[in-house]
Amino acid sequence: MLNLREIRQYLKKSDFETLFIERLGWDHHTQTLNIVVDETDYPLTAIAEKRGMIVFECPAPRTDGRIPDYATRRKIQREVAKACHENLIIYTDAEKNTHIYQWVKREHGKPTACREHRYNSNEQSGESLIQKLQTIAFNLQEEEHLTLPDVTQRVRAGFDVEKVTKRFYDHFKREHTTFLTFLRGIPDDEMQHWYASVMLNRLMFIYFIQKKNFLDSNTHYLRAKLTASQTNGINRYYKAFLCPLFFEGFAKPETERSRTVRDLLGKVPYLNGGIFQQHQIETLHGETIEISDKAFEQVFDFFEKYQWHLDERPLRNDNEIIVKPVNSLTYSTIYGIL
Repeated sequence: MLNLREIRQYLKKSDFETLFIERLGWDHHTQTLNIVVDETDYPLTAIAEKRGMIVFECPAPRTDGRIPDYATRRKIQREVAKACHENLIIYTDAEKNTHIYQWVKREHGKPTACREHRYNSNEQSGESLIQKLQTIAFNLQEEEHLTLPDVTQRVRAGFDVEKVTKRFYDHFKREHTTFLTFLRGIPDDEMQHWYASVMLNRLMFIYFIQKKNFLDSNTHYLRAKLTASQTNGINRYYKAFLCPLFFEGFAKPETERSRTVRDLLGKVPYLNGGIFQQHQIETLHGETIEISDKAFEQVFDFFEKYQWHLDERPLRNDNEIIVKPVNSLTYSTIYGIL
């Protein structure tokens, strides 16, 4: 049984060698590689190995202390693959606060697909990353018959986007059901289910844009506003904050918002989209709808298990927006769940 608290501490300390060898059951490895990309040196050091799958750390260049961008990381990975076909690369910044875990999926007859997980020790609990790492933990009973394809399959199970999407979808359905138990004031069951979907749709969209720092320069905007609301009384968050955010904030230019609303919301963008116009259910039952704070606490706990940020890959189409919420999902994927 893995000690999740210990794993979380190793991640915070960036102690990858202890994490992989002593806790995840990988083996020692001493390989080093010096990769040159665009005239910049990237020295990689092996952290651990399992049946030919090698875990490397790639620290940020001393020139700027930053993790290289996505295009550069892909170039680094391709060079690493020439020396070690199956690999997992951990990129770290100068302070080792931010890690990017990179693995490439290979399937016969298909182009390679890069899967990445970003972790920041100052902003995240690490729960979603720990879930991935749990899938690549090995015990003594497995050693005798373990092969490289076995290890690769385990890495894929943890880091492949398709697995993550299914896990999110299954979890989402449970959260939707739970959200209904906190919803009051809509007399029709079908409308209740519909409105739960409307609310979760809105909240997921907001969660994405807050992680891009678009909401009052606070990547934890929704949670912070919930905490502030609770200092003024319980179960006020929906009507006293979210409704003004939807209908007075996102739905109106800043110049058309009242001073009270501007003070309440802080600096938030005008989104000019139908998602934040008053819904027909709100027109019919807006006076009686009530949603307890507990509903939002649980939804935010759920969302926090995933990563929400723009992918750095070049867009396939000029009008395409790719997002990686939580473990590498796209916003269009989760939007389609609703």
